[in-house]
Formats: sequence, structure tokens, C-alpha cells
Amino acid sequence: MSEQERPLTPYEILGEQGVKDLATTFYEVMDELPQAADIRAMHAKNLDQIKRMFSAYLTGWMGGPPVYQAIKGTVCLTDPHEPFRIGPAERDQWLACMDEALNRVGASNELKAMLKEPMFRVADTVRNCDDSTPRNSGPDIIAVG
Repeated sequence: MSEQERPLTPYEILGEQGVKDLATTFYEVMDELPQAADIRAMHAKNLDQIKRMFSAYLTGWMGGPPVYQAIKGTVCLTDPHEPFRIGPAERDQWLACMDEALNRVGASNELKAMLKEPMFRVADTVRNCDDSTPRNSGPDIIAVG
């Protein structure tokens, strides 16, 4: 397959700034949606650092340069989320925030379809319980969104 025939990666579709905008918008949505209160409570009051780290993660995950790995030395998602009880409800809250963020940044239906299953797998990867019970308080910040 030639370079011209190869499908574009999500990173190529969104571009560097588009990925940054998606990460920022994701956390804006999380801050705004009442139904995302459980996952918002897992984060620090100030979201600036997590927005940067999430942007770095998404950049590599979407086919761009491995920025997050260069910063952290790994792309492990389970360790930073381990202190929190993350069940199906929290996974679904995260996915709802991502769906809305994709809408707000004007992602095409093609891009949304391309990301639907992989985003579910990422969100499900950090799930560490089968139910959604009240949270114990954990650290003030998650290293990855």
C-alpha cells in the first residue's frame, strides 16, 4: 500500500493542535456535565497539568509522536488509576465526556466511528472493579485522563 493509499491516523486527521484541543475540551466537558461528577471527583481542582498529560498521551495513542512515553517512560494506564475504584459507570462517564468532546471539536462522523471501539478499550482497560460503589478518597490527581 502506498503512502497515499494508507488511511490517515486520528493524529493526522486532527493535527497537533486538534489533539490538544480535544484533551482540553474533554476536561471542560468533565467539569460541566453533572453525570460526570464521579470521575471529576477523582481529579485535582486545577486540571491544567492533567490536560497537558492527556494531550501528550492522546498524541502518541492517536498515531503521533510518543510524547507521553518520552515524559513518563511508559504508557501504562492501570498504575495511575489504581487508587480509584473504576467500574462500568465511571468508564461510561469517561466515554460520554469523550463523545461530547469529539462533538465540540467538530470531529467528523468518520473519525468518531474510527475511535469508538478503541476508546472503549482504553476506558475499559483502567476499569478495576465490576460494580460502581461509593468512592474512597484517593490522591488529588490522576497522572493520565
